Amino acid sequence: MESGITLPGITLRTNIGTLTTETTPSKRSQVNKQRPRQDIRTPSSAWRSRADAWEFLGYAFKQLAKGGPGTQSRSGLQDQAVQALRLLQAMELYWAAPGLAALATLLDCVDSGDYDAGSETIRGMSHLMASASPDRVNPGRVGPEPGQSGAERPLSGVQDEGSREPRQARERPRFEVLFVDDITEQESETLKAEMLAQRRPSDAFTYELIVVPSYEDALVALVLNPAIQACILRPGFTIGSSQPLGRDLRKYLDCLVSPDLTGMPPLGRFLSLAEQISELRPELDVYLVAGVAMESLAGSLTKRFRRIFRRQDNLDLHLSLLSGVAERYRTPFFTALQEYSRRPASVFHALPISRGGSVGNSPWIRDMADFYGMNLLLAETSATSGGLDSLLDPHGSIKEAQDLAARAFGSQKTFFVTNGTSTANKIVHQSILAPGDVVLVDRNCHKSHHYAFVLAGAQVSYLDAYPLDKFAFYGAVPLATIKARLLAYRRAGRLDEVKMITLTNCTFDGIVYDVERVMEECLAIKPDLVFLWDEAWFAFARSHPVFRRRTAMAAARKLEASFRDPGYAARHAEQAASLHDAATDAPADDELWLKTRLVPDPAKARLRVYATQSTHKTLTSLRQGSMIHVFDQDFSEHNQESFREAYMTHTSTSPNYQILASLDIGRRQVELEGFGLVQKQADLATIVAQAVARHPLLKKYFRVLTSRDLIAPSYRETGSAMPLRDGLAALADAWLHDEFVVDPSRLTLDISRTGIDGDTFRHRYLADKHGIQVNKTSRNTVLFMTNIGTSRSAVAYLIEVLVKLAESFEEERPARKTADAGLPAGLTGATPPLPDFSRFADRYRADPLSPDGDIRAAYFESYKDGSTTYQSADELKARIAEGEEVVSAGFVTPYPPGFPILVPGQVITSQTLEFMAALDTREIHGFDSARGFRIFADKEVEEVQH
Repeated sequence: MESGITLPGITLRTNIGTLTTETTPSKRSQVNKQRPRQDIRTPSSAWRSRADAWEFLGYAFKQLAKGGPGTQSRSGLQDQAVQALRLLQAMELYWAAPGLAALATLLDCVDSGDYDAGSETIRGMSHLMASASPDRVNPGRVGPEPGQSGAERPLSGVQDEGSREPRQARERPRFEVLFVDDITEQESETLKAEMLAQRRPSDAFTYELIVVPSYEDALVALVLNPAIQACILRPGFTIGSSQPLGRDLRKYLDCLVSPDLTGMPPLGRFLSLAEQISELRPELDVYLVAGVAMESLAGSLTKRFRRIFRRQDNLDLHLSLLSGVAERYRTPFFTALQEYSRRPASVFHALPISRGGSVGNSPWIRDMADFYGMNLLLAETSATSGGLDSLLDPHGSIKEAQDLAARAFGSQKTFFVTNGTSTANKIVHQSILAPGDVVLVDRNCHKSHHYAFVLAGAQVSYLDAYPLDKFAFYGAVPLATIKARLLAYRRAGRLDEVKMITLTNCTFDGIVYDVERVMEECLAIKPDLVFLWDEAWFAFARSHPVFRRRTAMAAARKLEASFRDPGYAARHAEQAASLHDAATDAPADDELWLKTRLVPDPAKARLRVYATQSTHKTLTSLRQGSMIHVFDQDFSEHNQESFREAYMTHTSTSPNYQILASLDIGRRQVELEGFGLVQKQADLATIVAQAVARHPLLKKYFRVLTSRDLIAPSYRETGSAMPLRDGLAALADAWLHDEFVVDPSRLTLDISRTGIDGDTFRHRYLADKHGIQVNKTSRNTVLFMTNIGTSRSAVAYLIEVLVKLAESFEEERPARKTADAGLPAGLTGATPPLPDFSRFADRYRADPLSPDGDIRAAYFESYKDGSTTYQSADELKARIAEGEEVVSAGFVTPYPPGFPILVPGQVITSQTLEFMAALDTREIHGFDSARGFRIFADKEVEEVQH
């Protein structure tokens, strides 16, 4: 993990070695001889320390330029400025701007004592510092033009009358291009000059080149610098980095860089690096610049590289770089909607509000236009022509937008949904399931799934997640539980009835499955099983190389590639021999199948994978903007028509165009800046967790739950409590090997020691007093989530509020009566155990041993007059104690988190009633606090039974 350099007002996070007075001779001998040098190594996450270092340098040079009394303090500030510059030296190789040239200029200013010049230089970079902050990465141009010295070259942000680019060109979106080749500094400057010469005022974007010499340096740049949008490879690059890399970064690289690279021919190294770039940042364009025999390479490398060029093709390369970014920048539907809104039109159709018609001239509702603006009203229309499109039958701009989203999220097909993932889930289930089909599902999935099963008429086989009784919420469903249920159906001769499995990834509380392994082992038992992964809270994961591997679409593509490997088929054949009787080919005992890491038959297994994502929850989209991602090898043959009908069933004929446009924009952001935003999102959560753990007062009342609290040791091969806190390598290791991991951007705060229940803490202490919004609580926890819109200021405010609350608790402490060793009373006792799914009543099951039930029959049974009644919890307890079977007539769903405690047809148990009594959630759908629980009346039970 990064350690810290403390400067006035900030702490720079760095990888620091031992402080030593021994230094390597340098051109900057004046500085190096006077001060001991710290060996600062390149960290694995640099956005925060880099931004802080540049900000501090602005402060330091300004103060040093002022001069004044205090020689000792002045010397200390100079030392700190040098330390910040050396920190940046460990990172700026991997940025084009400000880059190493800007550092050289500033170090010269320190050596000469010309702090006015240094301060002026940094002021010239002020716009760059703002855009390069961790909340917005959009680098401008800093550093000398080829052939100019740093002292002579005006820096970006200072209008140069002789500049070859007009001011408006400087305000165009900027990005950086990674150039990988081992060339001299002079060759590098010449290359940059040649590419700079290709610029034209009409270019939509502008870019800068970063030149790195090696395979490893290229990977480091991609990990650190989110501004990179394209990579250019040339034959001369070396393998290892000569940079002093931090221990965590080195460990992470060692997992990526094969020891076989040294003996590989250039072509092999090209392909290997291109594959690694695709794994780390699949959205980037990769180009190959070849010296000889490029024609022979072109046919075989087109899948790896966007284009192949000769060294002299600088103009075509330049245009390709711009074209590649423009392709990701393109938003077909958003652009069409903008263009439509700018055209004059007369509306003789629906929507009086269209073009502001019913609002603009009204003296009573004009404030609507004042608040929302006229653009919203101009874009509000029922039209599907004029460049617009129909969501129900897309052939134009909506279809193009959905195709671009499929590329961005790695799916075969993507469909936009404008009324949330609740509807997306219903669409998928209805397209796959028919009455009588068995669906395996996590009982704790969102309520939309349960209602979908009612609509589809499926036989529901509920799976229990492991409980976290101490914190009053569930984890996820262990793979062993899933395999055991499938094997039970096989043993009962009903495996053919099982159609699909539905799981939530990640869960509301941040538990993430090993998606690839779950699908792989399930397909070994049932090769045609359909998977629906509810990724409502996990859409952001596509943008990060570690998180991505646990998404449904990435796992499906990985398995598809594995199934094509002849070695995989050989592994299956070898395992199949041990899992079947040699004489009869009958499967071995279930126990052996449960203990074995199963390998499916690639000749039989079919990848039929669906993911539903609430884009609006974790990415940029208006509320209810969602997507369905499809990776189904049998979609055209088995599901295309039924999917279309299901989509028609649940999709409005009047979809909200603003939501559709926001989905298009959100996809653009994912492809152009998703990596940097998600990296920041996770790091900010880690900052909060560390603050709680380190602050003496915060840790007295609060504790952030870790993997060790949320995941049992049997599900974790690695031992890190908070992998990201321990570094990128530890994070990658856990996400590669553990059955379950925790999304690092989720922070479950244990508030037991405050003596306040979660619901009260959420509303009274956070929302009402301090304006902090959170989504979910349990009896003794509050869930905080960072997202791509979270700022450092928001994180600082949260920490500040928690400290204020802890101080108030401390002041109240003498007056608080506690029953347990000084802990606040009320939350020190044991939380009632979480109820597992009991069972369906026998009348809704195929047989008394069947785990699945006909939830649809139970649901509609309650429609009959006199079939249901209400009883209080006490009345139910008495009946259950007498041995009576009491059956729920409806859903009972605390919200959040939104999964049902009871479903229609479920037998109510005393455990369920105890848990309901302990709930502190204000909103419980399906429960009437005045009348009690809705259950089936006795006479109805008797009629059905007889």
